[in-house]
Amino acid sequence: MILVTGGAGYVGSHTVLALLDKGKDVVVLDNLSTGHRDLVGKAHLVVGDLTDRSSVEAVFQKFPIEGVFHFAAKSIVPESMKQPDLYYVNNVTGTINLLSTMVKYGVKNLVFSSTAAVYGEPEHVPITEDSPKNPQNVYGHTKLVIEEMLRNYFAAYSLKSVSLRYFNAAGADPEGRAGEDHDPETHLLPIAFNTALGKRKEFTVYGTDYPTSDGTCIRDFIHVSDLAEAHLLAFEKLQKGELDCESFNLGSEKGYSVNQIVQVVKKVTGIDFPVSYGNRREGDPAVLIASSQRAQEKLQWKMKHSDLETIVSTAWAWHQKRFR
Repeated sequence: MILVTGGAGYVGSHTVLALLDKGKDVVVLDNLSTGHRDLVGKAHLVVGDLTDRSSVEAVFQKFPIEGVFHFAAKSIVPESMKQPDLYYVNNVTGTINLLSTMVKYGVKNLVFSSTAAVYGEPEHVPITEDSPKNPQNVYGHTKLVIEEMLRNYFAAYSLKSVSLRYFNAAGADPEGRAGEDHDPETHLLPIAFNTALGKRKEFTVYGTDYPTSDGTCIRDFIHVSDLAEAHLLAFEKLQKGELDCESFNLGSEKGYSVNQIVQVVKKVTGIDFPVSYGNRREGDPAVLIASSQRAQEKLQWKMKHSDLETIVSTAWAWHQKRFR
């Protein structure tokens, strides 16, 4: 049985669905602070928190866990800068509880949801796995700390892991079974959709003075279903003994400015909505574009849904179904 922490959340739920589609038995551990009970399909759902060691141990006692996909984390960048204690306790302490329980019960394989935020402001683009790590926000630093912990746990306990550093997760399950549903919503596409639907007065672009072609941030958007597939491929490699402790970037290798994204949203929705411009947000790098060559070569990962219009179209279909 596979344990998925944070499996009721955005990327986690898509990975749960991918596992279920492969016929796997799945148990989800989620405190439902940001996740949704209805997104885990037929997986077993245990409501619990990683910061409570007894909740974690109870799952390993009850279910024959053979491997773990670890998504559970606080992940809002501005919040992490204002409440670093919340992020270190939740992300780092929670992961320590998980890893120590895995060691206790002899579970050796982990796929970890990391982030491009470990790089901070990159010196060169595209960003490779060997690029300098200099997180610009607390969220990114907690993920980097966990990656370092994973190397320590491999050296000390032979706990094998793959850390997947993904760039901007976006889109929704093409079959409409899952998608983004955050409260409050902080991601670009759902906010743009809410503006298009008249639920927000205007869409705000944060920062127009970045050293980019149009002054707005440039980001690499990757479809959430492609991310889910990469998690399954990484786990298969761990099970086969082909990987020990490695990190991979997951991105489309294409960069789009916030202004460009807004124009595609207007095209897909057919709605022209008001856009305003504000100051930069603390901790936001100017350009983040991935090199995903290592994942393509070592995991045999292929992107199927990550062209921008497919990302926006699947996300829009989900948003209308979920929130209209």
